[in-house]
Amino acid sequence: MKIPKAIQNLMEAFERLPGIGSKTAARLTFYLLHVPEDERQLFGQAVLGLGQGTEICERCFNIADPSTSSGRVGLCEICADKTRDQSVICVVEDPLDLMAFEKTGRYKGLYHVLHGAIAPLEHIGPENLKIEELMVRLRDPKIQEVVLATNPSLEGEATAMYIRQLIRKQLTASGKKIKITRIATGVPTGGDLEYADEVTLTKALEGRQEY
Repeated sequence: MKIPKAIQNLMEAFERLPGIGSKTAARLTFYLLHVPEDERQLFGQAVLGLGQGTEICERCFNIADPSTSSGRVGLCEICADKTRDQSVICVVEDPLDLMAFEKTGRYKGLYHVLHGAIAPLEHIGPENLKIEELMVRLRDPKIQEVVLATNPSLEGEATAMYIRQLIRKQLTASGKKIKITRIATGVPTGGDLEYADEVTLTKALEGRQEY
């Protein structure tokens, strides 16, 4: 049986998403095929609206809402909030990790989103991440601590070690003192922060140690 081109195209599009295999892609496609046309239109508009409805914060590289009335063009809501602790930066791999920490309600500092982790097998090196931008931010005299909160995976640990070495090198050259900490092992090794519960993430932050 020859599958209509429109169905094949959508199935292939779903398969390009992380964690979506061919069977799941087929189920999603045929689900959308049978929903009312207005629901399909809403779904398509939501996808198309991602580009115009979001932007990247020019400071921490978190996902920002252009319509947010923060009064600071180019900054996300967190960076624009002057009540946040300006002396601490929590370094995470992606915006989902940031959102997980925010759900705890316990962390009140700033963030820096790397948009990935060093993964040589996937051809992702330090130059592909927002590491250099982090080093620039650390020149700010207000920064007193960097929390390395990359995932406790092989890639996350390698990224944390690489950043720690860069920070130490920069501190040695500048004479500045910054405390470098790593989140505690309350987060299971090999796990993803976005799936950790709020209590576990809170304990991981509170139990962070010199790194």
